[in-house]
Amino acid sequence: MKSLDHIPTHKIARAGNLVTTGIKLGGNYLKYYGEKALNLDGSRDRLDEENAKDIYNSLKTLKGSALKVAQMLSMEKNLLPRAYVDQFSLSQFSVPPLSWPLVKKMITKYLGQKPELIFDTFATQSNYAASIGQVHEATKDGKKLAVKIQYPGVADSIKSDLSIVKPIALRMFNLKGQDTDKYFKEVENKLMEETDYRLELQQSQWIGEQCKEIPYLKFPTYYPEYSSEKILTMDWMEGSHLSEFSSSQKPDQPMNHRLGQTLWDFYMFQIHHLKKVHADPHPGNFLIDDSYNLVALDFGCVKIIPDEFYHPYFELANLKIEDNPKRFQEILYQLEILRTDDTAEEVIYFTALFGRMIKVLTLPFTQKEFDFGDAVFWDEINRLSETLSSDQRLRKMNGNRGSKHFIYINRTFFGLYSLLNDLKAKVQTESYQKYYT
Repeated sequence: MKSLDHIPTHKIARAGNLVTTGIKLGGNYLKYYGEKALNLDGSRDRLDEENAKDIYNSLKTLKGSALKVAQMLSMEKNLLPRAYVDQFSLSQFSVPPLSWPLVKKMITKYLGQKPELIFDTFATQSNYAASIGQVHEATKDGKKLAVKIQYPGVADSIKSDLSIVKPIALRMFNLKGQDTDKYFKEVENKLMEETDYRLELQQSQWIGEQCKEIPYLKFPTYYPEYSSEKILTMDWMEGSHLSEFSSSQKPDQPMNHRLGQTLWDFYMFQIHHLKKVHADPHPGNFLIDDSYNLVALDFGCVKIIPDEFYHPYFELANLKIEDNPKRFQEILYQLEILRTDDTAEEVIYFTALFGRMIKVLTLPFTQKEFDFGDAVFWDEINRLSETLSSDQRLRKMNGNRGSKHFIYINRTFFGLYSLLNDLKAKVQTESYQKYYT
């Protein structure tokens, strides 16, 4: 794969890249309509494949928050055509790396010396390249290390990337008015935090220490002396990415259930005890080692859960909605699902829709043991996603719904559920409580 000597950071340059992609998409559509007129089979699938490839190729050269969007979309398996999921999932593992001269320049700038003077050995080719940084293998005093180097200009381009994406997002999610800014600010703040490797180092060490009693869960050791705001050095951890592991396993394997239990306990402990959670649960952030331990990586995106959101949100898991309609509606106002300026029709519609969502998404919390490989559960999630994407009444209503905290909490749960589904894991849902009682 060809390496990059430069990443565009100026808003005009990045926007120009997307405009060029738009021209390619236009050509794809012309080709599609021509094939459609000739009644050629599979023309729509070919359109999706070509569009997904062109969009991904554009985003992977921009890197940063633009590529992060593709990475997040690849987890939304129920919202995108298969071609987009397949193509965007490459953003987790397969993007062009920085060239060696640029890597050397970054290390010298942020660690004060050339890599060959700091480390005993340092690989000139990266092992992994993702949305915000790439990882190189190094050694020091007999230890094998992973050195993560942030792409230059990522932090500077976040605002411009979001301003480019904003009009598209407003249309996709039916957002209106000035109060949409709170959602974009939440995303911007989290993306900015991910570009601060000093913060990631602190978060990694703290969560690793807090969760050390959970069995079969491992974390790398981090090295502050070889880290900075743009460089992060840790132990090299061996293993297969979770997606690679799960795709190679037969269903209902004991190790799948054990790994799923570890994953569940890890997330529930963070959410309910620490009130801070690793909010980027995609397969590239977890390894499975030779002893079937779960290795947790990349704590750049950590969401603090404030009490004013936590309490009403999780009260819903235990609330019998049919028996407590008044309390349910009070919670909907607390969580900003319902608004004081809603019409009677909107109140009825969103109360019913959110009631359905809660029944589906909190189902694992209502059972002592839950099977995340249950096809009925996933069919219901698929039907719910279809309703949200296709209901014309919803498109006509004010789409500014929900606290800003939903963005990363829902992302965490959907990502966690997806990983557990990949493993076809059965978990004991209250097991995590023993680690803090």
